[in-house]
Amino acid sequence: MGFARACSVALVGVEGVVVEVQADLEPGVAAFTLVGLPDKSLVESRDRVRAAVVNSGSEWPQKKLTVGLSPASVPKSGSGFDLAVASAVLGAAERIDPAMIADVVMIGELGLDGRVRPVRGVLPAVLAAAEAGYEQVVVPEQTAGEAALVPGISVLGVRSLRQLIAVLCDEPVPEEPADGQGRPDAMLAGLMIPGTGLGTGLAPAAARGDGHRPDLADVAGQLRPRQALEVAAAGGHHLLLSGPPGAGKTMLAERLSAVLPPLTRQESLEVTAVHSVAGILPPGEPLVSRAPYCAPHHSATMQSLVGGGNGIPRPGAVSLAHRGVLFLDEAPEFSGKALDALRQPLESGHVVVARAAGVVRLPARFLMVLAANPCPCGRHTLTGAGCECPPSVVRRYQARLSGPLLDRVDLRVEVEPVDRADLLGQGGQGGRGEPTEAVAARVRDARARAAERLAGTPWTTNSEVPGHELRTRLLVAPGALAAAERDLERGILTARGLDRVLRVAWTVADLRAADRPDASDVAVALELRTGIQRGAPMGAGER
Repeated sequence: MGFARACSVALVGVEGVVVEVQADLEPGVAAFTLVGLPDKSLVESRDRVRAAVVNSGSEWPQKKLTVGLSPASVPKSGSGFDLAVASAVLGAAERIDPAMIADVVMIGELGLDGRVRPVRGVLPAVLAAAEAGYEQVVVPEQTAGEAALVPGISVLGVRSLRQLIAVLCDEPVPEEPADGQGRPDAMLAGLMIPGTGLGTGLAPAAARGDGHRPDLADVAGQLRPRQALEVAAAGGHHLLLSGPPGAGKTMLAERLSAVLPPLTRQESLEVTAVHSVAGILPPGEPLVSRAPYCAPHHSATMQSLVGGGNGIPRPGAVSLAHRGVLFLDEAPEFSGKALDALRQPLESGHVVVARAAGVVRLPARFLMVLAANPCPCGRHTLTGAGCECPPSVVRRYQARLSGPLLDRVDLRVEVEPVDRADLLGQGGQGGRGEPTEAVAARVRDARARAAERLAGTPWTTNSEVPGHELRTRLLVAPGALAAAERDLERGILTARGLDRVLRVAWTVADLRAADRPDASDVAVALELRTGIQRGAPMGAGER
């Protein structure tokens, strides 16, 4: 009787569970039994592994073979267990030393010819292996860079099962010829889900790979929305842009992700893990270093927004936008059920998806930007534009954004149509504003001041600070809250709204390098929150 074991990782959402792959050989009729709650794609690994072992020059054991995946209570899916199953079988057949693979985590799919194909979710799988105390992992060669992002892990990238057997048996490693040049690498097909990319709103539409990146200098006029965009980026505040079609709401939202600071190392690992599981991680770019941008279509379902799908839930748009921007264009056209599902992640920074196959907790700390027209035709706020929408239709259209959802939006800005002077570059400043680099520099400085003030706390941006801390420890200047208190008494502000006004006031103060907010900062925050003109200066970025 022969026995051997190897290790692999089962992903549940973006979290991994180390699975022990055990292979047992007994005398009897040749058979291959796979147990341990596998799904359909994992059951099919029996045929893939058998063909890969034979085509790699090794002999398949003609005995009763049982492969168990432990713990058996955890659902297992995908083809990433193939490499561990093949190694455990070869160890039980004494083709390789079982002691050499007992504490090695192996992740990869096997082709029928023995090549090792990459799979999605390598980074969260290796992170789970490192947290469990494992120090050696074997992954496909194409994903070795992604696995190497985890510190303290020895990574071996292999191109075929033959190479892995040679390394484990201390034999000369065979050279595997590369695929033909001049065509896409078929081995990378396992990393990308068909249909993902620019067309699904996973990147700004203007970034088409032609070298041009969206810049704020492209936006003509729109001084107040630009300054609100700067406040949103500096403090991580949610933003509502309302105005007629063609005013520039989408242009502003597409340029917000470039204003955000680069991701820290920990944030990059979080974002990369989500994108790796979702199958949108670009090949050759193992680490996401810039804030992501996700803009789902208004026909998106609730499951596509918050996560779901058959079996184990998959990340939705709120998780794909983690540490970045979630842009909902034509927000009133989204279903009310889908919009109301955003309430929980907006407050908690994560989403919990419960399905029959299990409960998954996915990260979802994003900056939400809503864009809305004033009415179905979009001409309601334009003078002399001929809006024919009845008042009842306008009210129903605007009521599609529920009060509880809007209560979680810190900034509400009217985007007015661009006049001829700004559009044609005839304004006092040429019709163009500051470039992205200048605004991003001020945002970085403001965030650095907030991080220094919040050092030693679990928060890094003003939007994350609880209201209790703002009212007890982080105090504003004396008398600065007089206007906000009046609005609270009149019912214009809710208790949550007052906390969010304080957060925005701290961000405005950080942008002008002040020690704490004064009455003018609170007035700016109130104007951005309520949309009521108060004559407050909006020069948030002025020194």
